[in-house]
Amino acid sequence: MTVRFAIEDTANIARRRGLPQILKAAAALLCAHWLSAAAARADAAADFYRGKAIQIVLGYGPGGGYDVYARLAARHLGKHMPGSPSVHVVNMPGAGSLRATNFLYATAPKDGLTLGAFARDMPLMGVLGGNAGAQFDPRKFIWLGSPSSSKNDVYLLFARKDAAVKNIAEAVAPGGPALVVAGTAEGAAGNDIAVLLREAIGLNVKIISGYPDSGAIYLAVDRAEVDGRFVGLSAAASSKPDWLRRDGPVKALLQFGRPERNPLFPDAPAARELARDPRARDMIALAELPWLLARPLAAPPGIPRERALALQQAFMAMQGDADYLREAARLGLDISPVGGAEALALIERLAAAPPELKEAMRKLQHPEK
Repeated sequence: MTVRFAIEDTANIARRRGLPQILKAAAALLCAHWLSAAAARADAAADFYRGKAIQIVLGYGPGGGYDVYARLAARHLGKHMPGSPSVHVVNMPGAGSLRATNFLYATAPKDGLTLGAFARDMPLMGVLGGNAGAQFDPRKFIWLGSPSSSKNDVYLLFARKDAAVKNIAEAVAPGGPALVVAGTAEGAAGNDIAVLLREAIGLNVKIISGYPDSGAIYLAVDRAEVDGRFVGLSAAASSKPDWLRRDGPVKALLQFGRPERNPLFPDAPAARELARDPRARDMIALAELPWLLARPLAAPPGIPRERALALQQAFMAMQGDADYLREAARLGLDISPVGGAEALALIERLAAAPPELKEAMRKLQHPEK
């Protein structure tokens, strides 16, 4: 019998017997029990975290958008945690953050002192399958959420102004020159979105993989080793603001991650506008779902429940912290948070996508399988 039905049964007995005080007493006892249990969980978490340090294992090197968000969280999360632990970031770049994601799932201590920040595409990779290197189930992580749901953000294809390709019309023209873009590895947004758009809109793109992190990719574009890259607006605003100036070295050709154009870039179409057919549009829409979980933050499976709750509650409390919000605004970061339950629901949506659509995405990303 659930608590709700127990209360209702008690109320019915009270009305039949004319003893409303029974209901009042039962309600008071239940409330006292709940409050006592909540206080006990908070005390246990505070006792554990007091004097300790939480590490955020970040799947990229210093300087990129993920790094900026992770370090912002590290500066503010601890004061919302029971016991006020310190928080610091440990960079673990490799395979477009797949290395860090696998570490968090299988190797990281399950004590509530290790968190992971990784590419937004990792959940999609996990539910699609087909990548032998992906050794995790995203539905089993303890999700804190994401500070951004891309509400005010957008993923952009930037190209140097002196590149052979001058606009998106030239980039999708049959037989035209290829746009050379830099990426980290399979599974990272810059790589996988380029592959998807080659199929879905006819983007003539050549991907140079193997760059260790976002900072190295920025440098490759600045040195003209490549023509351009995919990167989020908020990441560029915090790490490369000169790219957003009218007289800057690059221009935005295309938008991704949202169904309509961000008004800051009226001349850069949204990817869905250029879809070749309804199937291609559906593939783009599926690939854009992870942008609702733009900067994922999670803990390993299996950590104690009271610590999981403390982490999740602290994460959401931080999203309303005035100091945190001021610093995010100064850095040009989008704060439109998604909580742990919403994050898990989003991943379930990815997993529930039509099998034929997931299979098409899987073959596109892993054509040899």
